[in-house]
Amino acid sequence: MFGFFRRKNGRKAKPVICARADHCISRKNIDPDALKVLYRLSGLGYTAYLVGGGVRDLLLGRKPKDFDVGTSALPNEVRRAFRNCFLIGRRFRLAHVRFGQKVIETATFRQESQTVGEIIEHAAEGPIEDNTFGTPETDAYRRDFTVNGLFYNIKDFSVIDYVGGLEDLKKRLIRSIGDPMIRFREDPVRMMRAIKFSARLGFDIERKTEKAIRALHSCILTAAVPRLCEELFRLFPYGCSEKAFRMMWKYGLLGDLLPDLAKFIDADGGEKSATWKYLSVLDRYERAMQERGFDVPNGMRAAALYAAMAKSRPGRSREVLGAMASSLKVPKTTYFLATLLLDSVKRLSQPPQRTLRRFVHNRDFADAIDFNRIVARAEGRDEKTIDDWDALSRETSKEQSNEQVDDQQGENHERKQRR
Repeated sequence: MFGFFRRKNGRKAKPVICARADHCISRKNIDPDALKVLYRLSGLGYTAYLVGGGVRDLLLGRKPKDFDVGTSALPNEVRRAFRNCFLIGRRFRLAHVRFGQKVIETATFRQESQTVGEIIEHAAEGPIEDNTFGTPETDAYRRDFTVNGLFYNIKDFSVIDYVGGLEDLKKRLIRSIGDPMIRFREDPVRMMRAIKFSARLGFDIERKTEKAIRALHSCILTAAVPRLCEELFRLFPYGCSEKAFRMMWKYGLLGDLLPDLAKFIDADGGEKSATWKYLSVLDRYERAMQERGFDVPNGMRAAALYAAMAKSRPGRSREVLGAMASSLKVPKTTYFLATLLLDSVKRLSQPPQRTLRRFVHNRDFADAIDFNRIVARAEGRDEKTIDDWDALSRETSKEQSNEQVDDQQGENHERKQRR
């Protein structure tokens, strides 16, 4: 399966060891709880590495979202090492070491897959896990892309590279580990992950990997629906949704997952479709919210994705979003918020009136204001009416706050009288 990395004599190439002086990773940029796990396991005599995307992001000077640990310790051994550890998973046991609300995922090094001939029928559940454990080397070859196959050794602070990830980081390439025609059949969701990393990091997809996506994009429909829904919404964070969905459309994956949207984009000018304008403005909003430490709700993301299509079919937002909701089993909270936001565009395009003011009290009104600003900026419209609604909302909130204070004071006065 991984013959791409094997020498002619059948042995794999020796790993590249990047010493501390030759890379930019510093322990002060690593989560302190992840360091606790690494030091604890290392102190007990086990091999313990920081693995995956966290190493990649640190080498790129980015702040990792997660810090995962790979170790030679078996799951039960990890659990004995940490009182705050819980084991999850049936096919492959993972240890979750909890620090409050934070989880440091700790996995035993995996063995290479022995099930190359049994790929597509298992794709709905993801790659086959034979629950056998291996070495750091075999674990590296089990990962999806070379830039995600790097390890940081807590003992000597070196970076270990078995799969050519350091070179691809320099070249800014997303390359499949092993034959992409096999790896994507093994787990079709990896095609979406390739697009996600390409858009998020600003990397190109390596030629063979890109060719495999074009050839196998229809295999995405064999993956489990919950995984597809989850991975679709992972294309939005970090303000890269426009590029990600352009690639999804370009490679045919969008036509497989959301055929109605792909057909609309084709009819709406393809590369010049208005869909990309809404996603571009959404990306700026995502980045601004991320800087402030807030998350954007998936309902707003879905509404922005379908905004251009909904505008071409006024009054039919439920119908527009219905196909996505049913095919990807989108959670009801996401679907109903997206519908409300699309319907709010017509309502908030009119000046505040008595008959419409009840909407100000809706719990999602703040999201509606933000979404309408996204729509107005994508369409190049003036935001004065939205400002009027926003001012009314703030005024109403202030009045409600004053009423609550008055009510509280009245209750206190009554208590005093009773005494």
